Amino acid sequence: MRKIFILVWMVGSLWAGEITPSDVYGQVMRIKKEVNYLLDYYKITYDEKKMERESAVNVNLKPRDVWQKSYEIMIKINILRSQYGLPSISPVNMAPVLNLNPDLVYEQTQRVLTELKIFEYRNGVPMKNFTAKKYTNKTPLDVFNGFSYVSVAMDKLNRSSFTPSYVFAQNMRVYDDLTLIISRLAIEDNTIPAKINPKATPNDTFRTGMRILEKIKQLQILAGIAFVDFSSLDKGKATPSDVFSITQMIIAELQTLKAYLKINSITIAAKEYEGKTPVEVDQLMSWNLRKLNLVGNIVNNRGD
Repeated sequence: MRKIFILVWMVGSLWAGEITPSDVYGQVMRIKKEVNYLLDYYKITYDEKKMERESAVNVNLKPRDVWQKSYEIMIKINILRSQYGLPSISPVNMAPVLNLNPDLVYEQTQRVLTELKIFEYRNGVPMKNFTAKKYTNKTPLDVFNGFSYVSVAMDKLNRSSFTPSYVFAQNMRVYDDLTLIISRLAIEDNTIPAKINPKATPNDTFRTGMRILEKIKQLQILAGIAFVDFSSLDKGKATPSDVFSITQMIIAELQTLKAYLKINSITIAAKEYEGKTPVEVDQLMSWNLRKLNLVGNIVNNRGD
């Protein structure tokens, strides 16, 4: 009976017509209520206002970046499932597009909500049907910050955050995307892994990620692609979770270059790695920067 409820609940939450960031925000607030409910159910203490304040960013983000944040949450749901003895699921990936619209982010909210309901069903958690409020004048940034809160709340629910092995796996996805771009441009890739910095910290890796985003922005400007200025994301002390998040932004922004070059390959799903260290993550991120620096101009290689 509950399985039928989940299906009816999901279908009933969708509607036809244009979906706006305000509509998506309403669904993210439903997700927030679900995760807070689970925190209360499992008697995990949390400070909602503090989490909202500390997770918020102030960047003029695009829907593609918001979509990628939802991907991060799906990975954290996988961590939750594994902690309760449930098998992992593969997060949805998407073919590259130049301009991702809010409809696709809305789809992700429904996947997240459904997975949370499935988790509750499988673990005997009494289910509540949280309804969406109506909002107006919400932006992709509002949606992103709502997802950011959910991501932090998932860490509390999981009683853990991302390890270097998770971050390494996502950087391998960046590596594979860059390999596709370099191949499409017929550039000889003579890069080698960067020298290991035994003193590397997540802070060093984060700043390398910021340099990658800046280089992507320069290429987007050359190609006439709408870009994002991520400079305000820089912070004094970064954690592995911060490095994971900036890696997701890199993946999101690389999709525009792939779409521009008519590379229709979906970014591969992350493989599982064990025992990776911050030093290894830093080495791989630095190698990715070397690979990206090979790309000086993409405008004459679109393939129209």
